[in-house]
Amino acid sequence: MLSYRHSFHAGNPADVLKHLVLANVLEYMTRKDAAFDYIDTHSGAGLFELSSADAQKTQEYLSGIAKLWQYQGKNKALLEYVDLIKTFNSESLAFYPGSPKIAEQYLRRQDKGWFFELHPKDLQLLEQNMQGKKSLRVRGEDGFKGLLGLVPPASRRACVLMDPPYEIKTDYEQAVTMITKAHKRFSSGTYMIWYPVVSRQRIDAMEQSLKNSGIRNIQLFELATEQDTEQHGMTASGMIVINPPWTLKNTMDEVLPELVEILAQESGFYRSEQLVAE
Repeated sequence: MLSYRHSFHAGNPADVLKHLVLANVLEYMTRKDAAFDYIDTHSGAGLFELSSADAQKTQEYLSGIAKLWQYQGKNKALLEYVDLIKTFNSESLAFYPGSPKIAEQYLRRQDKGWFFELHPKDLQLLEQNMQGKKSLRVRGEDGFKGLLGLVPPASRRACVLMDPPYEIKTDYEQAVTMITKAHKRFSSGTYMIWYPVVSRQRIDAMEQSLKNSGIRNIQLFELATEQDTEQHGMTASGMIVINPPWTLKNTMDEVLPELVEILAQESGFYRSEQLVAE
């Protein structure tokens, strides 16, 4: 069993980017009354206490959500994201939701949520955090394979979040392979792949594989808190979105410069690109 646990990284700049995109996609899905399925392939525990030993060991949230907690700007998407995180807290920042709890805020009675997690401790926490709703299913299975068993969904509408830990270097290739397979079975779904930039070469390879896959309408959004380097671990993270809402690119074009200003060092930057045309 691999050791990765998101509790060390909850609320960091990568989470801010990932959950901003996720919230915008889910909000768009709810604009139609028709039911949809949400599939979360690598769910984690679902909710994180920022006073925990894990979160305090790295304190990564201090460079992410903590810097936005008192956001006074005018960006609608950023204000809505901060308000969303505040629903899990009282006056001060004490908890940060993972993608399952964020999704739960948007999923309606007619929608279904599917959450996969392999880490035994996180699986147990996830089951506790997601209990009480029959429409939410937690599975202690490999999310890569689990995704393929759920598409096409009966609802004929779905969005997928795939954010593996990338502890194994083959995860980069595996993520693209599984999303490509899922897309072949269900081409109208919205697919989101989160990635960390530790080695730019690996991200370039992911992008090229997606370009070569034949899939259309792919957008990429990246937030770098510092310039690329091979020495310091993760310097940036991104979200690749297949079949994005038509509103997403404009939203991210407005959000990303502000996030760089608030969260990044001087060498930080962002990317907002139509990777493959519609």
